[in-house]
Amino acid sequence: MTYDDNNVFARILRGEIPCTKLYEDDYALAFPDLRPQAPTHILVIPKGRYISAADFGATASPEEITGFYRAVSHVARLCGVEASGYRLICNVGPDSHQEVPHFHVHILGGRKLGRLLDPV
Repeated sequence: MTYDDNNVFARILRGEIPCTKLYEDDYALAFPDLRPQAPTHILVIPKGRYISAADFGATASPEEITGFYRAVSHVARLCGVEASGYRLICNVGPDSHQEVPHFHVHILGGRKLGRLLDPV
């Protein structure tokens, strides 16, 4: 699969689609999810052209990987969910319902979260 430069996150990174920036640095951009599933639901996207977590882990530089995950942790602190706890979700591929083919992490918190999956 090749990277689609017209996906919504690529367009947000280029400034073609506005977002409410909560955090931005050289490696990541964070903004609220438009369809929140918890009181705190933030998306964190890397600035590079990565389709999924698998692509990011295989091809991003060590600096990009470190910078991105530091940004995720920083955003969780900024949003006030670090002390009470939060969930990170990253979907990869169609079976996981990855909707945008640009690697991204969801930070969910602000309340007690239920089980992620039902028992098999």
